[in-house]
Amino acid sequence: MGLKQALESGKFVVTAEVAPGKGTDVSHLLEDAAILKDRVDAVNVTDLQSSVMRLGSLAFSHLLTDMGIDPVYQLTCRDRNRLALQSDLLSAWALGIKNVLALTGDHPCLGDHPEARPVFELDSVSLLETIGKLNSGSDMAGNELKGKPDFLSGAVVNPGADNEAALDLQIMKMEKKIEAGARFFQTQGVYDLDIFEKFIKRVEGLDTKILGGIILLKSVGMARFMNKNVAGVFVPESLIQEMKDAKDKVQASMNIAGRLIKGMKDLCDGVHIMPLGWESKIPPILDEVGL
Repeated sequence: MGLKQALESGKFVVTAEVAPGKGTDVSHLLEDAAILKDRVDAVNVTDLQSSVMRLGSLAFSHLLTDMGIDPVYQLTCRDRNRLALQSDLLSAWALGIKNVLALTGDHPCLGDHPEARPVFELDSVSLLETIGKLNSGSDMAGNELKGKPDFLSGAVVNPGADNEAALDLQIMKMEKKIEAGARFFQTQGVYDLDIFEKFIKRVEGLDTKILGGIILLKSVGMARFMNKNVAGVFVPESLIQEMKDAKDKVQASMNIAGRLIKGMKDLCDGVHIMPLGWESKIPPILDEVGL
């Protein structure tokens, strides 16, 4: 069952994430993906995550299709103009990729090539509109396509915006993305279920599916860093203390992730797990929560 069928079935959907590396050796990444193959409904492939030059998401997404894994092809507007975006989308469909997550992308100044020139001709909303045009059989200039895709389009939202005004803005963007064609959302990492439930109640009635973001917490330092530097991500002090007191930090991280997933089961349509290299921890976490 692919992602589209899983979302339509009404089951609690599980997706995970793999980040291509810097270089052409993908053997370890394929091993990580193989761990996930029979446990998740789809695997996201990040697109030059954090603006760091890496192997491309299009190529690695295709490798996943060869393994029988349904990829979610992440596509950012940072590096491509409208010609390249449309061409890559058509290429993705021709290579068997059926799901796209539309992202604006981080600025290059944040990555390892800060001198790179950003493009940002489109943003995530106009990229979703472009995907819709391609799905309907024409390009952005109105030219007819000979053969058209039928992508399932997704987008991202941050449910933990730092204040009420920021949350209102996130929801406004979410509504625009739905209008532009987003059929599902994967959220930024969630560590506070009360905040997440507040967000879910605010967006009740929107015609979309929501997968709550789970970032495996690796250390106290990581928690402190995210609280200071990642907008909309807040790790409560109780979880930081739990990690600090734990003799087995990995098991503590898995326990926290399991509790968050259990808490989300009655709130949203699924979860999106971001393991940050701990792909092998996902199956036991899912076993623990009965997924």
